[in-house]
Amino acid sequence: MDFQIFEICSIIIVLSALFGYVNVKFLRLPNTIGLMIVAILFTAFLFASRFYTNFFIDIADNLVKQIDFPEVLLDVMLGFLLFAGAMHTNFDQLHIQRWPVLVFSTLGVIASTFICATLTYFGFQAIGIHTEYIHCLLFGALISPTDPIAVLGILKQARVPKKLETKIVGESLFNDGVGVVVFLTIFHIATGGSEPGHGENIHATNPGSAIQLASYQEIEPRTLTSIKNQDVAGDEAVSEIAVAPVQATQTSNETTSLQDHVLAVVRLFATEVLGGILLGLVLGYATFLLLRSIDDYEIEVLITLACVMGGYSLASAWHLSAPLAIVVAGLIVGNDTVRGTAMSQQTEMYVNRFWELVDILLNAILFVLIGLELLVLNITQTYIQAAGLAIVIVLVSRFLSLLLPVRFFAKRLDFVPHTTTIMTWGGLRGGISIALALTLTNELNRELFLTVTYGVVIFSIIVQGLTVGKLAGKLIGTDNNNDEPSTAH
Repeated sequence: MDFQIFEICSIIIVLSALFGYVNVKFLRLPNTIGLMIVAILFTAFLFASRFYTNFFIDIADNLVKQIDFPEVLLDVMLGFLLFAGAMHTNFDQLHIQRWPVLVFSTLGVIASTFICATLTYFGFQAIGIHTEYIHCLLFGALISPTDPIAVLGILKQARVPKKLETKIVGESLFNDGVGVVVFLTIFHIATGGSEPGHGENIHATNPGSAIQLASYQEIEPRTLTSIKNQDVAGDEAVSEIAVAPVQATQTSNETTSLQDHVLAVVRLFATEVLGGILLGLVLGYATFLLLRSIDDYEIEVLITLACVMGGYSLASAWHLSAPLAIVVAGLIVGNDTVRGTAMSQQTEMYVNRFWELVDILLNAILFVLIGLELLVLNITQTYIQAAGLAIVIVLVSRFLSLLLPVRFFAKRLDFVPHTTTIMTWGGLRGGISIALALTLTNELNRELFLTVTYGVVIFSIIVQGLTVGKLAGKLIGTDNNNDEPSTAH
C-alpha cells in the first residue's frame, strides 16, 4: 500500500496530536520526552499486535519505509528548528561564553569521536562483536555531537543554571556542522569515495544538514582498499611479477590519498563552515534592515520565515553550511538590540509566538518519527547488549573530551561547580544521530550501529533528559543561580 505525501503528513500530524494529548492528559512529562515515550509504547503495541494480526504492523512498516527520515529532518525540518532555538538563546551570555563554546563544538567533537571509536572497538571485541576500527570511527562521529533539538527541547524545562545552559545550548547549536564534516570525511575514506545513502537504496541524501557532499569530489576516491580489490589482468606469473610494483604503488597512493584528504578537509572546513557563518551574518543583517523599515507584524513574520527557507536553500545551492548560516541569522534576529530597534512590541510578540509554535509542532512531529523508526531496527540480544555498552562508552567519551577544556576555561569565565559532569549528562543525542546512522550501508555494519545509536538516543532523551535538572540541583545546590563559585570538576 503506497501513501501519497498528503496522506503521510496527515497520519503523522494525527499521531502527533494524539500522542501529545496522551502525554498532557496522563503522563504530564516535558513534551519532547513524553511524545517519544508514547511513540515507543505505540510501536511496542504494533509489534505485539503481530500475535493476532499483521494488518497494523504491515501498514505502519510500509508508512515508515516511505518516509526518508534523513531527508525530512536534515533538509526540511532542521532549519526551522535551529532558527527557533537560536532566536531564543541568550546572545549576551553566548558572547561571553564564545571561546569555550567554540572549543567544545570543534576540538571537543573531534576528541570525542576518536575516544568513542577506540572504546567502542575494544569494547565490542570484548563482547564478541568484531567490526573494523574505521566503522567505529563513523559511529563516534555520528554520536559525538549533541543534538540541538533535543537539548533545546529539554533544557529549557530542566532548571539548569543559565550560564551552564548557555554553554550546553551554544555547543549544540554549532557542533552538528562539525560532526557532519567529520562523519562524511570518515564515510568517504571508509567507502573509497561513495556517498551516504539510505539503507539498501544508496541515494545521495543532500546533507543540507550541514555539509554538501559535492565538496568531497576533490578527494581522491582510489584508496588502498580499492586498489587491492582491482582485477589484475594476466596469469599467476604476471601477478607475481607485479607484486612489488603494486605494493610500491599502494604505498605511494596511500600517502598521496592521505595528503589529499587532509587538504580537502581543510578546504571543506574553510568553505562550508566559514562560508556558512558569513552567509548567516548577511542573512541576519538583511532581515534586520527589512524588519526595521516597516511596521506590519504579518509581513515581518513572513520575512523571518523567508530568511529561514530562502537562506537554507541558498546555502545548500552554494555548498555552504546551511545549519550554521541559519543559527547565525537566528542569533542576530533574536538579539535584544535588534528586537528593540527593528520590531514593535506587537511584532515582537507575534514573531515570538509564531516561532515558538513552529518549534513545538516540529518537535512533536520529530520525536513521533523517532519512535516510529524503531520499526526499521533489527533488534537482537547481541545488539541490545552492544547498545548498553555504547551508552556507557558515549558518556565516558564526552566526559573525557570536556575535561581539559573545562579546566582551562573554568577560572577565566567563572564556571559553575561540576560543569564537566553536568555537561556530560546534559549532552543529549537525538534525531541528527539517527539520521546519519540511517545513511550507513550494510558493509559499514548498518544494522549494528543503527540499533546502538537508537539505544543511546532513547537513553539520552528519556533518562538523561528527565534527570539532568535534578542532577544539576543536587550537585550545585541551587537552581538558576548565576553567582555560583567558580570551582569546576
